[in-house]
Amino acid sequence: MQNNIPQFITTIARQTLPETVPASRDAIQRCKQLQHMIGNTPLLAVRFRFRGRERFVYAKAEHINMTGSIKDRMAFHILKKAYQQGNIHAGDTIAEATSGNTGISFAAIGRALGHPVAIFIPDWMSQERIALIKSLGAQIVRVRRDQGGFLGSIRMTKELAQRDAHVFLPAQFANEANVEAHEKTTGPEIWWQLFFHSLTPDAFVAGVGTGGTIMGAGKFLRARNPAIKLHPLQPAESPTLSMGHKVGHQRIQGISDEFIPSILRLDSLDHVVSVHDGDAILMAQKLAASLGMAVGISSGANFLGALMVQDEMGGDAVVTTIFPDDNKKYLSTDLLREEPVKADYLTPEVELLSYQAFKRVCYTCFDNDA
Repeated sequence: MQNNIPQFITTIARQTLPETVPASRDAIQRCKQLQHMIGNTPLLAVRFRFRGRERFVYAKAEHINMTGSIKDRMAFHILKKAYQQGNIHAGDTIAEATSGNTGISFAAIGRALGHPVAIFIPDWMSQERIALIKSLGAQIVRVRRDQGGFLGSIRMTKELAQRDAHVFLPAQFANEANVEAHEKTTGPEIWWQLFFHSLTPDAFVAGVGTGGTIMGAGKFLRARNPAIKLHPLQPAESPTLSMGHKVGHQRIQGISDEFIPSILRLDSLDHVVSVHDGDAILMAQKLAASLGMAVGISSGANFLGALMVQDEMGGDAVVTTIFPDDNKKYLSTDLLREEPVKADYLTPEVELLSYQAFKRVCYTCFDNDA
């Protein structure tokens, strides 16, 4: 691990451009090809029984994306837009602070576009995430808690950019292109996939990491259905959204980091849903073992959050959510260990029955502003 940040910055600066670096116009063409590997995922109608009544929750299968997570949408859109606006150039280093999935996405997409990539990541993230980022050719700086943890990671990327003009910062927590990515893709996909089954979403629930998913998809869905409820989700053990700052410790990697991101506007959303991390682990385990859905812990949390909102609205409410990533990044975590059941957990009361995949749609065939 690098302890001397200026030394690391020097190391990055010494990287020379690859022998074959695409010009910006070529990178835009590469973006058009990569677009076929990102987004337009199936919507899963998960059929289950809860407290004696059969129900459905509708979840986007984001683990089918290029690197196995929803963060591909945001990373791809930020880079594409940066090229279009001339904010990134051939050979620039992409540097980002991340809890894992975003780093994997920028490493893969950045390398596909010919960029060096530097990822700053808190050192308590799963080993699988770190190994995946390394395998994709990115450099990693693991940041300890005494170095500032997540906030320290963000600070270090800014220091790097200040010292080297050839560093591009995606700045996922503050970049409105993050929100725009989900307004242009995730939201429309949910709407049209439900529409073609004569359904209208009554609520949308999503765990908050950057806030881009709930804000962007929610913006599109609310424009179509002003009555829709939009619920951000947090771990009960670390209610950052409710408290306004980091408290407690939780095991749902990728959500509830150390602060409330600037792109998240809680005053435009409905009430925050809190899910126990142990319950989320049990639900993710059940989705895999019962239905063969190899999803991560946050998927279990989102399913339970959707169930809780549906309980408030009535069992027939059409509640949508996200399965953000796959389980391959959690093989060394509590996801693969026996989790004790507590009295207030909901997972034991859920019997998963089956699921139907609503096929992908050409959402670009429709006028999203109609």
